[in-house]
Amino acid sequence: MKGFDNHFENLTDYILKITYQIWEDKDVESIRKYYSEAIPVRSPSGFIIGPDPVVKATYATLDEFPDRQLLGEDVIWIGNDTEGYFSSHRILTRATHLKDGLYGKASHKKLIYRVIADCACKENQIYDEWLVRDQGSIVRQIGIDPKKYAENLIIEEGGYEKCAKPFSGNEDIKSNYIPPKISDDNIGVHYANILSTIMNGEENVFSKNYDRSILQEQPGGFTAYGHEEIKQFWNSLRITFPNAIFKIEHISFNQENNQQKKAAIRWSIKGRHEGNGIFGKETNADVYIMGICHAEFGQRGITREFVLFDETMIWKQILIHTG
Repeated sequence: MKGFDNHFENLTDYILKITYQIWEDKDVESIRKYYSEAIPVRSPSGFIIGPDPVVKATYATLDEFPDRQLLGEDVIWIGNDTEGYFSSHRILTRATHLKDGLYGKASHKKLIYRVIADCACKENQIYDEWLVRDQGSIVRQIGIDPKKYAENLIIEEGGYEKCAKPFSGNEDIKSNYIPPKISDDNIGVHYANILSTIMNGEENVFSKNYDRSILQEQPGGFTAYGHEEIKQFWNSLRITFPNAIFKIEHISFNQENNQQKKAAIRWSIKGRHEGNGIFGKETNADVYIMGICHAEFGQRGITREFVLFDETMIWKQILIHTG
């Protein structure tokens, strides 16, 4: 790969190795080598610019979870040397909550949860990033309800007026990333169309596009099986935000002849909390959801689906509105 260190065999190797170097070798300062000077890093909790706050946050996480392991489950990527590369890295994290920190007093609970990081890369550096961590799963395993965690965070940050505001989609963030042009005839576009159809409320999409034995890993650390449970999950989200705009933000995919077909979709929901459902009674709060999905395909459709968004930041937006 042009401009990358010679010991990286390909983009997957690059992503997995630098992740291990930073987190498990604890070479946190190498972030300054692999992250560009003005990189924007977006997450449901907000955004930061440049490697310095990334380094600070990484040290803080390792202090609270010193035995943290990041097990790379998959890297779904597109790109080339000319346009650059884009990776969607799904990570299964194991860690023990050993010290006080962002998640409160040390609980000594052993955790396992997922993170998906979307990264734009070129010539040995990541220059744009979107990160979704399953905060709902983390806080539940520690023993805190996601809504209560959001309430506590607002109080700790100075109250409803002063607290840090979650990512809203309205931020003016300069980005040098331009998605490469892709044809409509690929598994990524196919999966994007499936998700859009689901969020439009079409019921027969599940039997047509999901294997009957579908396994879905959901936000909060929950697992669902089969068409009915998958349908219930997606419909609960749609009903809670019935008039919100669902938007496909980015598409990545792998569909080499000798490999399983896989797709990674980053999406957003932007609108009002106008329905009773998984986030309580309707409040009319303005809500932005940053979501990322990975899907694996077999002969009878999607066999495994991984869905991530941050429940705690959705609750935080609702609670800021309701006061």
